[in-house]
Amino acid sequence: MARQLRIQYPGAYYHVTCRGNERKRIFKDDDDRRRFLYLLEESLETYQAVLYAYVLMDNHFHLVVQTMRANLSEFMRRFNICYTGWFNYHHNRCGHLYQGRYKALLVDADNYLLELSRYIHLNPVRAGRLRKCDYQERWLNLRRYQWSSLPGYISDKKVVEFVNYDIVLGMVGGRRAYRRFVVEGLKKGIEDPFGDVQYQTILGDDDFVARVKSKYIEQGSLREQPMYRDMISGMIDPKVVLRCVARVMGVDRGELMKREQGGIARGVAAEMLYKCSGLTQAQIGDLLGGVDYGAVYQLRYRMKKRLTQDNVLQLQYRNIEQTIRETVEC
Repeated sequence: MARQLRIQYPGAYYHVTCRGNERKRIFKDDDDRRRFLYLLEESLETYQAVLYAYVLMDNHFHLVVQTMRANLSEFMRRFNICYTGWFNYHHNRCGHLYQGRYKALLVDADNYLLELSRYIHLNPVRAGRLRKCDYQERWLNLRRYQWSSLPGYISDKKVVEFVNYDIVLGMVGGRRAYRRFVVEGLKKGIEDPFGDVQYQTILGDDDFVARVKSKYIEQGSLREQPMYRDMISGMIDPKVVLRCVARVMGVDRGELMKREQGGIARGVAAEMLYKCSGLTQAQIGDLLGGVDYGAVYQLRYRMKKRLTQDNVLQLQYRNIEQTIRETVEC
């Protein structure tokens, strides 16, 4: 069987998981879990990686990490070797602890980080007897479960230094809002975000896949992605994108740059900058008046929600796409 394609670049986000060999336990007691987190914190610091979410289950774990130095392989190799050595020594055993190599998905953080964090945090109540309980009982068990990053997301008294909470909380509007977000997931049930995985390697939409392919993957590694392919590979000048948005939306271009003005047009501008210029949400925030990552996420989220219901906005959106295309082709 071919090895999973590893896509590494500075600033990349990943969902990482490892399962126990033969589905056996990788944590037998709380000493194991505490040592695991100690070694995780140490490895994060050594390899300059950022942790956004984690959960420890009996026979597997989930991490959401960002590697600032394109070094996921080195980070995970060192971390897994260290923990395996501890586990074998502590339990007087030898041999493999994990079932093969770790699995890692490259994540489109701008569109999936928030949902992915919730899905991971719900793991402790997704299986076993708790799966059939009502949402109140599952929520109570989640709050009591100490081996995940959820406690720090819903209470500032449970924050740990080696988890970065700011980006995810900024996307939803703070700890109270995140708490409601998780409870809503328990009430209604949520779709598995991994259903959107492409090529068994990337959790992201077609635009994200196209950008990754054009920048970081050798020709032929993935099949062609037609949507926005030519536009994205050309990295359209953000000034051109903003000019086209302003023209079609009938607003002054300067309004798009002001926090308190622009309305839905700012959301359209943010989405087009993401799709057509290949900018990150942090870069978009700098262009749109110095707003933070979470504010850009909210701009895009509100715009896309309205887009499903507003026929006039749908027409404007298509006209902007066409205007950008025609401008580039001239």
